[in-house]
Amino acid sequence: MKKTIVYLLALIVALAVAACAKKEEPAGGSAAPASAPATGELKITATNWKFDKTEYRVKQGETLKVTLDSKEGAHGIKIDKLGVDVGTNQSKDVTFDKKGEYTIICSIPCGAGHAKMTAKLIVE
Repeated sequence: MKKTIVYLLALIVALAVAACAKKEEPAGGSAAPASAPATGELKITATNWKFDKTEYRVKQGETLKVTLDSKEGAHGIKIDKLGVDVGTNQSKDVTFDKKGEYTIICSIPCGAGHAKMTAKLIVE
């Protein structure tokens, strides 16, 4: 009886450790989590109410380190249809697997010009 209880407790502990170690997968979207190391970087610089470019281009199938460099204020970037969400001065490896044009928005309310803070991403 005591051995059974010890085995059950060991099993419960093992299951709890396995559940806690499980990695979260990004929700949906057309951009896949990076399965290969990034081969380059897509750097987006944000200042108050604008990005450094109005348009960014990447090649289909590329895995890039998407980096947001906030020079003024707190900003984030979100590309809803690709499942990309990067915070202030953070990076995320993303594989761009679907051609198309996507809207990049600032995901952190940043003041009077926030609603107009957009850019375009073209996956060729």
